[in-house]
Amino acid sequence: MSKMTFGQLKGVPKRIRIKRDDVVRVIAGKDKGKSGRVLDVITATGRVLVEHCGMVKRHTRPNPQRQIKGGIAERESPIHISNVMLLTSGGIPTRIGSKVETQGAKTRRVRVARKGGEVLDKK
Repeated sequence: MSKMTFGQLKGVPKRIRIKRDDVVRVIAGKDKGKSGRVLDVITATGRVLVEHCGMVKRHTRPNPQRQIKGGIAERESPIHISNVMLLTSGGIPTRIGSKVETQGAKTRRVRVARKGGEVLDKK
Protein backbone atom coordinates (compact mmCIF):
# COMPACT_ATOMS: atom_id res chain seq x y z
CA MET A 1 0.00 0.00 0.00
CA SER A 2 1.27 3.48 -0.81
CA LYS A 3 2.35 5.87 1.90
CA MET A 4 -0.53 8.05 3.14
CA THR A 5 -0.22 11.33 5.02
CA PHE A 6 -1.15 11.42 8.72
CA GLY A 7 -2.06 7.73 8.70
CA GLN A 8 -5.08 8.35 6.47
CA LEU A 9 -6.70 5.45 4.67
CA LYS A 10 -7.67 5.82 1.04
CA GLY A 11 -11.20 7.19 0.67
CA VAL A 12 -11.44 8.43 4.26
CA PRO A 13 -12.04 12.18 4.56
CA LYS A 14 -9.80 14.17 6.93
CA ARG A 15 -12.73 16.09 8.41
CA ILE A 16 -16.30 14.86 8.64
CA ARG A 17 -18.81 17.69 8.86
CA ILE A 18 -21.92 15.52 9.31
CA LYS A 19 -22.93 14.80 12.89
CA ARG A 20 -25.28 12.43 14.67
CA ASP A 21 -29.03 13.27 14.46
CA ASP A 22 -28.55 15.36 11.28
CA VAL A 23 -31.10 14.75 8.53
CA VAL A 24 -29.40 13.74 5.27
CA ARG A 25 -30.41 12.71 1.76
CA VAL A 26 -28.71 9.82 -0.05
CA ILE A 27 -27.40 11.10 -3.41
CA ALA A 28 -25.87 7.89 -4.82
CA GLY A 29 -26.35 4.14 -4.62
CA LYS A 30 -29.34 1.84 -4.39
CA ASP A 31 -31.17 4.13 -1.93
CA LYS A 32 -30.68 7.30 -3.98
CA GLY A 33 -33.29 9.95 -3.12
CA LYS A 34 -34.15 8.60 0.34
CA SER A 35 -33.82 10.83 3.41
CA GLY A 36 -33.16 9.85 6.99
CA ARG A 37 -31.60 10.72 10.32
CA VAL A 38 -27.93 9.90 10.95
CA LEU A 39 -27.76 7.19 13.62
CA ASP A 40 -23.97 6.90 13.83
CA VAL A 41 -20.84 8.40 12.26
CA ILE A 42 -17.92 6.00 11.79
CA THR A 43 -14.91 8.30 11.50
CA ALA A 44 -12.34 5.50 11.04
CA THR A 45 -13.86 4.41 7.72
CA GLY A 46 -15.62 7.65 6.69
CA ARG A 47 -19.11 6.14 6.73
CA VAL A 48 -22.48 6.95 8.28
CA LEU A 49 -25.49 4.88 9.35
CA VAL A 50 -28.68 6.46 8.01
CA GLU A 51 -32.09 5.47 9.36
CA HIS A 52 -33.98 3.15 6.95
CA CYS A 53 -31.27 3.39 4.23
CA GLY A 54 -28.89 0.67 3.09
CA MET A 55 -30.96 -2.09 4.68
CA VAL A 56 -29.35 -5.55 4.72
CA LYS A 57 -30.58 -8.88 6.06
CA ARG A 58 -28.61 -10.36 8.93
CA HIS A 59 -28.98 -14.04 9.82
CA THR A 60 -28.64 -14.52 13.58
CA ARG A 61 -28.37 -17.72 15.53
CA PRO A 62 -30.53 -17.97 18.66
CA ASN A 63 -28.72 -17.61 21.99
CA PRO A 64 -30.97 -18.30 24.99
CA GLN A 65 -28.34 -17.07 27.51
CA ARG A 66 -28.38 -13.54 26.01
CA GLN A 67 -32.14 -13.63 25.20
CA ILE A 68 -31.39 -13.37 21.46
CA LYS A 69 -34.13 -14.74 19.28
CA GLY A 70 -32.82 -16.27 16.07
CA GLY A 71 -33.95 -15.53 12.55
CA ILE A 72 -33.45 -13.01 9.80
CA ALA A 73 -33.21 -9.42 11.02
CA GLU A 74 -33.00 -6.30 8.86
CA ARG A 75 -30.62 -3.54 9.83
CA GLU A 76 -28.86 -0.53 8.33
CA SER A 77 -25.46 -0.86 6.72
CA PRO A 78 -22.96 2.02 6.60
CA ILE A 79 -23.01 4.40 3.60
CA HIS A 80 -19.92 6.35 2.52
CA ILE A 81 -19.98 9.98 3.63
CA SER A 82 -19.57 11.20 0.04
CA ASN A 83 -22.91 9.62 -0.90
CA VAL A 84 -25.00 11.73 1.48
CA MET A 85 -25.83 15.46 1.65
CA LEU A 86 -27.11 17.38 4.63
CA LEU A 87 -30.65 18.79 4.42
CA THR A 88 -31.46 22.33 5.54
CA SER A 89 -34.62 23.10 7.52
CA GLY A 90 -36.38 23.72 4.19
CA GLY A 91 -35.39 20.25 2.93
CA ILE A 92 -32.76 21.44 0.43
CA PRO A 93 -29.65 19.24 0.09
CA THR A 94 -26.51 21.32 0.58
CA ARG A 95 -22.78 21.18 1.10
CA ILE A 96 -21.46 22.38 4.46
CA GLY A 97 -19.20 25.34 5.14
CA SER A 98 -18.10 26.92 8.41
CA LYS A 99 -18.15 30.41 9.80
CA VAL A 100 -16.77 31.96 12.98
CA GLU A 101 -19.56 33.55 14.98
CA THR A 102 -18.95 36.00 17.81
CA GLN A 103 -21.33 36.66 20.67
CA GLY A 104 -19.82 39.30 22.95
CA ALA A 105 -16.53 37.85 24.20
CA LYS A 106 -17.30 34.29 23.01
CA THR A 107 -16.32 33.04 19.57
CA ARG A 108 -17.35 29.71 18.14
CA ARG A 109 -17.31 27.97 14.80
CA VAL A 110 -20.70 27.08 13.34
CA ARG A 111 -21.70 24.98 10.34
CA VAL A 112 -23.31 26.93 7.53
CA ALA A 113 -25.28 25.72 4.48
CA ARG A 114 -23.52 26.64 1.23
CA LYS A 115 -26.96 27.09 -0.37
CA GLY A 116 -28.70 29.98 1.36
CA GLY A 117 -26.17 30.52 4.16
CA GLU A 118 -28.43 29.08 6.88
CA VAL A 119 -26.74 28.24 10.21
CA LEU A 120 -27.08 24.46 10.68
CA ASP A 121 -25.92 24.10 14.29
CA LYS A 122 -28.63 24.08 16.92
CA LYS A 123 -28.00 26.34 19.97
